[in-house]
Amino acid sequence: MSDTQKAWPTELRLKADKKTLLVGFDNGETHEFSAEYLRVCSPSAEVQGHNPSQKKTVPGKQHIGIMKIEPVGNYAVRIHFDDLHNSGIFSWEYFLELAHERDKHWGTYVRELEEKGLSRER
Repeated sequence: MSDTQKAWPTELRLKADKKTLLVGFDNGETHEFSAEYLRVCSPSAEVQGHNPSQKKTVPGKQHIGIMKIEPVGNYAVRIHFDDLHNSGIFSWEYFLELAHERDKHWGTYVRELEEKGLSRER
């Protein structure tokens, strides 16, 4: 197991605008995530599917917010978005993956939107 996978959260703070989540780890890393990024990369089966061919591209989430965050055991949180999506369980490891591979995840998302004629707005 790498040091990244062993990192433990020390801070989880939803900014006042409800559109940015800050996650700090005991390895010194701190990352900010937009609600949009978290929503379109939700680890839920609804978004990810049960295999890669079932993955969904979720349009129209540019202005989404986070209503609340609740712990799931001691390994993750469930994020409740204001579009009522709340089935994704975000583990600490997944937050780090989203941070370290942001360009890859976001680039894939934007490319899929374009290929499918979809928009971040609608």
